[in-house]
Amino acid sequence: MTNVPASPSLSQPLYGASFGQAFTRFWKKYATFSGRASRSEFWWWYLANIIIVTVLYIITAIGGFAGASIDSTTGASAPGPLFGVGIALLVIWWLAIIVPTLALSWRRLHDTNRSGLFWFLGFIPVVGGIILLVLFVLDSDPAGARFDA
Repeated sequence: MTNVPASPSLSQPLYGASFGQAFTRFWKKYATFSGRASRSEFWWWYLANIIIVTVLYIITAIGGFAGASIDSTTGASAPGPLFGVGIALLVIWWLAIIVPTLALSWRRLHDTNRSGLFWFLGFIPVVGGIILLVLFVLDSDPAGARFDA
């Protein structure tokens, strides 16, 4: 048997994280703003979130079309009764991930040796999101260890 190195503790970034490891660490570090998050942890989570949100949108769309009705006098259409279920699921998902997603973003910025407060650059119209994207893509900086708990 070969010895497989153990994963680092949750207080350390997991470089080269797999999809499952990143998803698990996201939930285990729900509201942890200190420490760092590797690029793989960050981007695997975003892929998982995109997949889940896409499925929820499909459920919402199917629920909207199934049983949809059209008012014969005005021509206005009304979504089916399951449309509300899809919207409720999207809202619940969004509420469940808002804090840990913000925490993950702060930890990713820490891994690039930047304060989590750089996250607020995202509020700059037009360019803020682009600036954040560039910062999230940057390589890890060993000096970011100053943010470790």
